[in-house]
Amino acid sequence: MPIQPTTKKPLVLVVDDEPQLLRVMRASLPARGYEVRTATNGQEALDEMHKELPDLLILDLAMPEISGLEVCRRVREFSQVPIIVLSAKGSERDKVAALDAGADDYVTKPFGMDELLARLRAVLRRLSPLEANAAVMTVGDLTINSDERLVTAAGREIKLTPKEFEVLKYLVKNAGKVVTHRALLQAVWGWESSEQTEYLRVFINQLRRKIESDPQHPKYIVTEPWVGYRFNPN
Repeated sequence: MPIQPTTKKPLVLVVDDEPQLLRVMRASLPARGYEVRTATNGQEALDEMHKELPDLLILDLAMPEISGLEVCRRVREFSQVPIIVLSAKGSERDKVAALDAGADDYVTKPFGMDELLARLRAVLRRLSPLEANAAVMTVGDLTINSDERLVTAAGREIKLTPKEFEVLKYLVKNAGKVVTHRALLQAVWGWESSEQTEYLRVFINQLRRKIESDPQHPKYIVTEPWVGYRFNPN
């Protein structure tokens, strides 16, 4: 009898000091095809990370001794594993601080499991099937050729300015991840432009008019209110 190939389930490490939330995660995530490990504080999380790197980290911000922000920073010293912050703190300042510390996404408590699972799938898709350093990246009906600086949608060439191309390229390379206004401005225009969010909004609107079938209801470039943008690879 031939050996049937097995597919490894994505391993998710959930870090939170709320026992009830951990119980929900241990019940819900395996039912959706994920393997789950849990930790109740920052040090325990770091110990687990050093034992075996998960495919994704779900992390609470408010924890005793080592905060979630500090865990983010320490993890980013040795790994680029996707991190979703899960927190009752929902202000713009808290979200930006978490994203600047290295988080890929931010979900505010209370949350719906369907929303969390959608965010989880998005960040796991960030590096695959999109190869972040590939010369040609394809998502949906969009193709971005970095060498030829060419963008097509459903086979139709899209004329972009050099800056529009760089904005799109950066968003696609970080597909599924929330990119803050500051990070995008610095990547494309340099650090001296990091506060010019209105300037960026103009470019995003121009880009949407060119690549989106319905710019008023974009499916690719999604706004994260007050924080930045996310390129949706769906």
